[in-house]
Amino acid sequence: RCRTGPLDIVFVIDSSRSVRPFEFETMRRFMIDIIGNLDVGPNATRVGVIQYSSQVQNIFSLKTFFTRADMERAINSIIPLAQGTMTGLAIQYVMNVAFTTQEGARPPHKKIPRIAIIVTDGRPQDRVTEVATHARNAGIEIYAVGIQRADMNSLRAMASPPLEEHVFLVESFELIQQFGKQFQDKLCRVDMCVEQEHGCQHSCVSTPGSFYCECNPGYRLNVDGKTCSPIDACADGRHGCQHHCVSVRGSYSCRCRPGYYLGQNKRSCIMIDYCSFGNHSCQHECVSIPNGHYCRCRSGYTLQPDGKSCRATDLCNGVDHGCEFKCVSTEGSYHCMCPEGQQLQADGKTCSKCGAGHVDLVMVIDGSKSVRPQNFELVKQFVNRIVDLLDVSPHGTRVGLVQYSSRVRTEFPLNKYHSADEIKKAVMDVEYMEKGTMTGLALKHMVEHSFSELEGARPLSQNIPRIGLVFTDGRSQDDISEWARRAKESGIVMFAVGVGKAVEEELRAIASEPVEQHFSYSADFSTMTHLVENFSLNICPEEGKGETEIRSPCECEALVQFQTNTVAILQSLTEKNILYARSLAQMTARLEDLEKQIANKK
Repeated sequence: RCRTGPLDIVFVIDSSRSVRPFEFETMRRFMIDIIGNLDVGPNATRVGVIQYSSQVQNIFSLKTFFTRADMERAINSIIPLAQGTMTGLAIQYVMNVAFTTQEGARPPHKKIPRIAIIVTDGRPQDRVTEVATHARNAGIEIYAVGIQRADMNSLRAMASPPLEEHVFLVESFELIQQFGKQFQDKLCRVDMCVEQEHGCQHSCVSTPGSFYCECNPGYRLNVDGKTCSPIDACADGRHGCQHHCVSVRGSYSCRCRPGYYLGQNKRSCIMIDYCSFGNHSCQHECVSIPNGHYCRCRSGYTLQPDGKSCRATDLCNGVDHGCEFKCVSTEGSYHCMCPEGQQLQADGKTCSKCGAGHVDLVMVIDGSKSVRPQNFELVKQFVNRIVDLLDVSPHGTRVGLVQYSSRVRTEFPLNKYHSADEIKKAVMDVEYMEKGTMTGLALKHMVEHSFSELEGARPLSQNIPRIGLVFTDGRSQDDISEWARRAKESGIVMFAVGVGKAVEEELRAIASEPVEQHFSYSADFSTMTHLVENFSLNICPEEGKGETEIRSPCECEALVQFQTNTVAILQSLTEKNILYARSLAQMTARLEDLEKQIANKK
């Protein structure tokens, strides 16, 4: 058998009507005899068979069978088409379909010879010269075998050079079997890997008239074309290992640093949870780190020298104190405080509220992406701490809430809820918006909509203070100066609260005068609750001084009431003076008329 190395061979058999049945049988025998002397197999020679007349029919492709017995059965079952002789169409099919990798041909870089054996008995009814040239240029070696009536010019137009080795004319079908033995000698050339010293380090692959070297899996061929070097699979950086890549014979494996173990995907590394072993003895919390763990105390506690136990340092943060406004820690204890103008009740926790102090309050909170969900929950708690200070009712204090990011959304207007409990529940139901920080757009919305009578703000004639509280954690992505100015010019008392990366310059631009009394800052969200005490929200403008002071709500309302009463009295006096002036004018006119009448009588 042929030992020249692997080949990809496709038989192209003419089954036109001019081929009589007994003649077609000799063509079957021709193919079977040649296949019988080939070393066939998936890694050796692969064979495919097509027949053609006016159309092309694939009998089996290069990937279908890998044993001679299977191929012989398939060849014996061929039913001739018995139509025209479209040889050019058959060559086109060989080039476009039969020798594709999808049909089982080995890739070009494998350098496996691609051989087409065309067997025909007549003149083609279509053009073959051009399509055969394309096929040869595509790397297909064509043998043209003509029988009996075949046209020699067509055979020479189809075959590969040199023509004396690739064109054969057999006088009759009876002689084709004898020709098959001669053709086999042409096909089975010398095994160059055996006949000469190839020098391949790993393996030699023979090709017609030559050979090439191949390397074992995990190695690549060096530039000398003979020696092999291990492939560093980690070098290209596409391994995906989180920590370390280890190259192993053309492949790789991932390894983790100490204190980590390899995940199920064999690439990512997961830190060992030493706390899960259950032997840490931490009083509060255990925190795993690479190669170990450490103990951590909850907020308000200090880790003791033993590194495990905790002791309370700020009882206000360590216990559920229940203070309505503010908890103040003392040595080993704590007590509750109320804002200025409110008294601590007998329970020592709640604060009295002055029912006379009323405001329209709109809080504008930052819902941008930088706040993050867990901190947004702290912001909502901050809002509710402020609500706890207010006497909320339709005729008392009204509260509205606006959230903003890249857009602005009214969570509820001033006239939506009429009790502190309703407002606090609505606040906790607010959904985090994320995205950008358009503080200027939020101020515009507050001025144009939130303090409109349509959304529940009381008329300016009622002298109800309008208060805007803006809460933000970063620099605005738009200009705030214009709408901060308009807000204050429209009579809104502006407070600014900043946390984290908030910009002091912007906070001061938002805040009303005096600025120091109207803006506050906290370094982080967890410590911002102390800001609540900085705001006594029941305020009103004190006429005459041109400024806004934080006053006792009761005292403030008394001033407003006094002002209202005084204005009413002045208006009453003014109206009476107008009446007196009108009566005097009428009396003067009558006197002048009487004087004229007396003068006429004289």
